[in-house]
Amino acid sequence: MIRYFVHRGGRTDLVDHLDPSWLSSASARAASTSAPALAGGSAGKPETVVVWADVTEPTEADAAVLRDRFGLHELAVEAAVQRETNPKVESYGAYLYVALHGINFHAEEHKFDTAETDFFLAPNFLVTVHDGQRRSIAHVSELCGRTGHILAEGSVALFHRIVDTMVDHYRPEVDEVEERLDVIEDRVIEDPAASTVGDILAVKRDITTLRRILVPQRDAVGRLARREFDIINQEMAYRFRDVYDQFARMADDGLMFHDRVTGILDAHLASVSNRLADVSKVLAVIATLFGPMTVITGLFGMNVPLPTMFGSPEFQFWEIIGMMVVTSAGLFLWFRKSGWW
Repeated sequence: MIRYFVHRGGRTDLVDHLDPSWLSSASARAASTSAPALAGGSAGKPETVVVWADVTEPTEADAAVLRDRFGLHELAVEAAVQRETNPKVESYGAYLYVALHGINFHAEEHKFDTAETDFFLAPNFLVTVHDGQRRSIAHVSELCGRTGHILAEGSVALFHRIVDTMVDHYRPEVDEVEERLDVIEDRVIEDPAASTVGDILAVKRDITTLRRILVPQRDAVGRLARREFDIINQEMAYRFRDVYDQFARMADDGLMFHDRVTGILDAHLASVSNRLADVSKVLAVIATLFGPMTVITGLFGMNVPLPTMFGSPEFQFWEIIGMMVVTSAGLFLWFRKSGWW
């Protein structure tokens, strides 16, 4: 489904069809020279029109509109429809193809969901292709329906507004990861249960996903901030530089989280290993304490003549028991004095 927001004559309208004249080369030149103030064409000049085509759950018919009406390259349209592209920026001469990823955190499932949003940016139009669940586009489209100045600033400013809103949605998700790390870290210190390993690996997987999206996205926005493309003027480059800084900080946070979760995993494994060593030490001490008893009972249990103990025969059993207790107690005191117990 495609919905069109059109700014012309100083007002923004939501229309259900596309007039080919809005995408004419004359309109594109007018938009590139008159942005950000688009109040309409002056006498003798073509009317300035800015179009935002928002495509949700694109079909083959929608793809045909993008190819035939907007003149977009078929490979770029195919990539946008399939939505399996890593974050990137590509120039197709008259327009840019930008692929970025939004993010959602499902608290009940404790996992991230990243979804691609594709942009086709020209001086007089912006095309967005997504799954219909993008919060940033829903927010900006709501603003366009209420006020006309959003599209009046031009297609590049509209694109920046969407990307900036997308970045704003990243920060709560990154903070959620940090909170999960704090909780897991406390569990590792206080009660290192075996099930904690699964939670550590799950958050490590989320951090890896976050870094895999943030780093190329940072680089893509960095190209816009450096004015590698003529469509981005100096003023918009300043705005994209701010977005780049936010992506760079979050990418650094992702690297820090990765190192931190690795340290938490190492600490958990060390804690489990220490507990296993403590159990093994207890078992070893117990086996050692019973060693003299085993030797004495085996010695006096041999079917050969043995020397008798002191006193009458009826007291020899208790004398042997006392010998075993004394030797084991002596070993125990030696272990305590040596610090092994």
